[in-house]
Amino acid sequence: MNERFARIFVAVLLLGGSLAIGISRWSAQADVLTLHARMPEEGGWMPADLTVEAGQALNLRLTSDDVMHGFAIGQSDQPAVDIKPGEMTELTLTFDQPGTYTFYCTRWCGVNHWRMRGTITVTGENVEQPVTPPLYVQLGLNIDAEHEAKDIPFSKPSVQKGADLALDITVYQQPGYYRSHTPEEIWREMRGDEMLTPHTDQQLWDAVAFIWQSNTTPEELAEAQQLYAANCAACHGETGAGDGVFSDEQVPVTGEAHASPAGHESVQATDFTDPLHILSTSPAALQGKLIRGGMGTGMPMWGTIFTERETWLLVSYLYNFQFEEVR
Repeated sequence: MNERFARIFVAVLLLGGSLAIGISRWSAQADVLTLHARMPEEGGWMPADLTVEAGQALNLRLTSDDVMHGFAIGQSDQPAVDIKPGEMTELTLTFDQPGTYTFYCTRWCGVNHWRMRGTITVTGENVEQPVTPPLYVQLGLNIDAEHEAKDIPFSKPSVQKGADLALDITVYQQPGYYRSHTPEEIWREMRGDEMLTPHTDQQLWDAVAFIWQSNTTPEELAEAQQLYAANCAACHGETGAGDGVFSDEQVPVTGEAHASPAGHESVQATDFTDPLHILSTSPAALQGKLIRGGMGTGMPMWGTIFTERETWLLVSYLYNFQFEEVR
């Protein structure tokens, strides 16, 4: 009798242990969220809105239901992760600070690739930090206003020729001044400067090119070129002429899940080689377009993706399409 009881007792212990292990494994699996990636026309991210507590691990299984996609968190040092069709990629994220974070696709998966965005809401006690509005807001700029330069150079301004002039133009080179003025405005101010009267119009345009180049470095421009190639060239083209492979193919994505503010009916991508528009646009206005988006033009909002530093790097790079660089 005692032997039979002992056998039953051992069997119960073993069964209980197996159940405990099973429950433990089930709990661990329950903490893993499977995130599906599809082309925007087919639904984009599913689910697209995630929530996690600050300091709590967010365990993800990433998989693609169609083509190759990529996953990254905006304004983050977290490396991008490739998502292959039919395969599972595991990723664990932890956010220390409450707030809303944007995740997005890093692979050009189609004409509406940039619409592949989702949000991670991180809950918890949030200590509000003072927010400095973007420079275009501080300056009261209407970044949607149409404008054309009335004065443009006879030929493409040369950074090298501007540097060779060795002009005393320090006041125009200050970052605050440069960012808040258009190239055309600075050219006009220099044209009205009595000390610069002996110089031709084209020489002063060369000086403008030098001013713009002096507000960045070769290393920063190389970094900006990579950002442009990865995020902008498909629409705006490698040479900035607005002739990227997707420049005239963007189509509105319909459905409640993809509703976008202001309609976002796509128009031709901006031509950064056009002096009439770019030379009459200040760096502050260009940065505003980057961070806020085009509001009805199909230009996405990059403010949740790029850091402030990256937006200024990109702005510097965009003007390079107007000037001949130092060789």
